Amino acid sequence: MIKKVFTIFYGWSVIAAATILMATCFGIIYSFSVYFVPLQSEFSWDRSATSGAFSLYLLLVGFFSIAGGKAVDRFGPRRVLIPMTVITGASLVLTSQVKVIWQFYVAYSVLLAAGTGAIYIICMSLASRWFRRKRATAMGILGAGGSLGSVIMAPVSAWLIQIFQWRTAFIITGLLAWCMMIPATLILKGSPSEIGTGPDGDPEAADTSAGNTEPSAGFSISRATGTSNFWYLFLLWFWFSFCLYMVMTHIVPRAQDFGLTPVQAAGIMSIMTAVSVVSRLAGGMIADRMDKRRLLFLLFSVMALAMIGLSQARLPWMLYPFAIVFGITYGGTDTSIIAIVTDVFGTSKVGTMMGILMISWGLGSASGPYLAGWIFDRTGAYTWAFITAAAGLLISAYLSKRLTLDNPAGNHQKNKDDWVT
Repeated sequence: MIKKVFTIFYGWSVIAAATILMATCFGIIYSFSVYFVPLQSEFSWDRSATSGAFSLYLLLVGFFSIAGGKAVDRFGPRRVLIPMTVITGASLVLTSQVKVIWQFYVAYSVLLAAGTGAIYIICMSLASRWFRRKRATAMGILGAGGSLGSVIMAPVSAWLIQIFQWRTAFIITGLLAWCMMIPATLILKGSPSEIGTGPDGDPEAADTSAGNTEPSAGFSISRATGTSNFWYLFLLWFWFSFCLYMVMTHIVPRAQDFGLTPVQAAGIMSIMTAVSVVSRLAGGMIADRMDKRRLLFLLFSVMALAMIGLSQARLPWMLYPFAIVFGITYGGTDTSIIAIVTDVFGTSKVGTMMGILMISWGLGSASGPYLAGWIFDRTGAYTWAFITAAAGLLISAYLSKRLTLDNPAGNHQKNKDDWVT
């Protein structure tokens, strides 16, 4: 009896380790905005060239995600992640030594993408395999970990830059990445079948019972990419990442344009990501209990209004309500998107499927920051960049209504409250 009470399903250990990976990875990624102005000052780069390095990184993430998704489906998470974590730390250390812009693009954009590009897909696919009933909740925890890493790393990076300058800050961050990520990787296991159970700790036979509606059997990548659901998700994820990474890249320089100090400007992003920690957790639990498409429609619509508000902001205090509203909405969005991907396409090749869809994420997250920098360099303002992002989010809201619960395995799941028109 005592043994049963104190036994914890190993899937939660997997989620804990994956959360550490997500926190470290996204803490590093979202801190780029803090390095933006110091890099400009030292190398005299304009905003499009500086943001272009981050855009290239994000574009490459989409392609590394495909390779990483396929690799984890075939070889398991440990064999894939260990070399990735080594490359991540090496990338940051090498970035500290760059002298010209092409070296920065290679050391940061290319190598960091190789090291971190597939981490999101690998962690989310693990959550999909280890959980069914609590899938969105587990994904919400992972997403909250990523946001928490950003909350911590953005101000810490700003402080390191202020005390030691940006080159030393990159070295310290690289060493931290090795210390955090390598031990976490060793805890991971690929699926609950490795410990003789099914998802959620249920008996293994439950995964293949007649009552299971997971669209795993008969899954075909070519068939999945031929469905309207795939293209709705592809476009929806493009516009979401377009907006998200435009904000993550340019919110700190935008705040400094208002006269805020680097640490104060980093605080704006910390508020945004801190709020998203709560919304990711809440969003995961809500998504497990309601139609995820309705939730997405609401979140995208409110996020679009927030971007319109940001485009019209003229005083520093206006950035704070934006940070809160944007953090709430983007935090809950990601979890729902990933959960829908698994609900529709199943778990058998979820890493590969997410990797393919990450092409759209990479294209959106690369073009958003670059377009914002390009528009600023030519107009001296971000207004039209932010309005473009708002329009894209409204498109995403519409696409979320068009999603159905058809899946390529031939199982048609249609909720009684299906609201697609």
